[in-house]
Amino acid sequence: MPERRRPAAIERLRAWQPTDELASWGVTIGIAALAFFLRLVNVARPENKLVFDESYYAKEAWSLLQYGYEGTWAEGANAQILTGDLSGLSDRASFVVHPPLGKWLIAFGEYLFGMNSFGWRIVAVVFGALLVAATIRLARRVSRSTLVGATAGILLTFDGLAFTMSRIALLDIFQATFLVMAVAAVVADRDHARHRLADAMERRGLTSLAGTFGPMVWWRPWRWTAGVLFGCAAACKWNSIFVLAVFGIVSVLWDVGARRLAGAGFRSWLALVLDGLPAFVAMVVTAALTYLATWTRWLQTTGGWGRGWGADHPDDPWVSAFGQGLASLLNYHRDIFNFHTGSYIREQTHPYDAHPAGWLLMLRPTGIDAVNDIAPGTDGCLGPDNCLRVISGMGTPVLWWMAAIALVVAIVWWVAGRDWRFGVPVLGALATYLPWFASTDRPTFFFYAITIIPFTCIALAMVLGLVVGPVDGPGRRRGGIIAGVAVGLVVANFAYLYPVLTDQLLPHPDWLARMWLRSWI
Repeated sequence: MPERRRPAAIERLRAWQPTDELASWGVTIGIAALAFFLRLVNVARPENKLVFDESYYAKEAWSLLQYGYEGTWAEGANAQILTGDLSGLSDRASFVVHPPLGKWLIAFGEYLFGMNSFGWRIVAVVFGALLVAATIRLARRVSRSTLVGATAGILLTFDGLAFTMSRIALLDIFQATFLVMAVAAVVADRDHARHRLADAMERRGLTSLAGTFGPMVWWRPWRWTAGVLFGCAAACKWNSIFVLAVFGIVSVLWDVGARRLAGAGFRSWLALVLDGLPAFVAMVVTAALTYLATWTRWLQTTGGWGRGWGADHPDDPWVSAFGQGLASLLNYHRDIFNFHTGSYIREQTHPYDAHPAGWLLMLRPTGIDAVNDIAPGTDGCLGPDNCLRVISGMGTPVLWWMAAIALVVAIVWWVAGRDWRFGVPVLGALATYLPWFASTDRPTFFFYAITIIPFTCIALAMVLGLVVGPVDGPGRRRGGIIAGVAVGLVVANFAYLYPVLTDQLLPHPDWLARMWLRSWI
């Protein structure tokens, strides 16, 4: 039997050459459109009501439109807003503890459609669909399969948590979308850089680097794109920097691997410096500048919280080094950091506090809104039991439980099977999950896991891809049936839970039938 020829270095650097680009975009747009319209239906319900933390972000977004910073709303302003009375807003600065980009995005919807429930939720709907599209593109690139990408997108489309967070004016859906897009850009950079290295070798007539470091690859547009997107994610919520740190390091290690694959040998480790320093500039410095740019309007005003600190402390070293505006911004950030790590937040309690240890199994969902004990004959309740309307921030349990198992399988496949592709969803999930264990001395909520589920959906889709097997595999039909049943169960489970995700009227026994665990009540 003839010996199988090992692919040359240049061929291995160009391991993936997609042939279905146009068709894959059709699939992506189709599934994202499904997600958009599914989330859009009755998104204004509860009508003109601020649910959960919309009481902060929707009002802060409107204030940004008026003043460029978060002003103060009078007590009882929520009730006034529901009648169209916005006079409760004053230009007295309010101390807020999250950066402004997510609120600016909410404000864009309010600018277009007014200060009403549709206006403050519509941009979340758009980003919910973009999150599905970004997940499909990332899953496709990592798995090298449009089918796997489509599967990940369908799973996320029918996840209850992703659905709910796409229909309320909170910051987390924006953060999740920017993070997945950023990771997708990092993975795209991996392929782009390898192809550029192969091109450079080919131009020089090289089939191997033969122990040399080889030519530099300077043109890395995807890396700069990732920097911008990570900066946008951090400008929604700070904990995005953990994902930037993880994938910034991984990106440089991939460069080391590319050099080794090309035959650089020990000198491939020079990439830690020669590729690492440009990577730091492209990703970290760009992210920092992008983050700073989101504070432009605050810097242009004089009334924002702490905006005058620099003028009041002219001799402070920060003022001497950065000027009054940036020094004031740095001091504001110090105040925000102290809030998140100080005694006040640690002393708080909340009925929906959920320890991160239970997130992957969805042990304690978040109650977003509830109207309980609707008597028969009231609000359409037919009796004999009382009715209720709720919006539950809960995932689709069948999906979350299968995804938790798939995450373990992906870890094994990555580490023991040495398949880098499974490392991407694993690292994405862990980088958005494990840092929360350092915050268990303060209230934490299950809905924070919206940044985790896109990556675990990708892990599950890739594991189902293993079950289906290769195109010419003997068990493909059986594997396809198993994968199809798994996806069908997720869709059916979502449909069953739909009333408790969308404020629909339910008799109490029907609601209780959907609360499978006591901890969900």
